[in-house]
Formats: sequence, C-alpha cells, structure tokens
Amino acid sequence: MSRTAAPKKLQAGLAGLRNVGPAALADFALLGIVSVADLAKEEPDALYMRLCQLTHARHDPCVHDVFTAAIHQARTGQARDWWRYSAARKSRQQQGTFPAIIL
Repeated sequence: MSRTAAPKKLQAGLAGLRNVGPAALADFALLGIVSVADLAKEEPDALYMRLCQLTHARHDPCVHDVFTAAIHQARTGQARDWWRYSAARKSRQQQGTFPAIIL
C-alpha cells in the first residue's frame, strides 16, 4: 500500500494512522480516544497536557508532534510524518508558547 493511501488507512481506525503505533494507541486509550472521529475533535496541546497530567509525568515533546500529525490525518485524511511538526513545536518552546506542564 502506498503512503498516500490515507482513506483506506482511516478505515482501519486509529491503528491505521501513519504515526500511530503501540505507544500512541496506549496513550489514546488512556485519554479515552477510541476512534479517528474522536481524535479529529481534539487539539494537540490539550491532548499532550492531559496525557502528562493523567500519568503524572512530562512526556517527550515528540509525543506532541505525533499527536499533531495524527490529528491532522484524522481531520484531513492527509498522512504526514510526525517530524514535520517538530520545527514549529521547537519554535513555540523557544518563544514560551508551548504548554507548560504542571504536575
């Protein structure tokens, strides 16, 4: 299957999204996200903050990038690699506009 076959991957559910592996699936389960439709309603910042608060741990910021990529695919059907979102997140971290995690 080609990497641009997003509609078929979306039919496979969350596990069919490009950047979603076992760790992301576990995170989504913990967060109560059980479908692509659920994921499409989320915002990456809020999702990342909820995960950190629920687990009482600061997760690697790359998790935020994975969430961003997965949400983008859930909303648009366009699969993009998670690292495509890293530069914007790093810029926000430098500017102080990335979510501050309070545990």
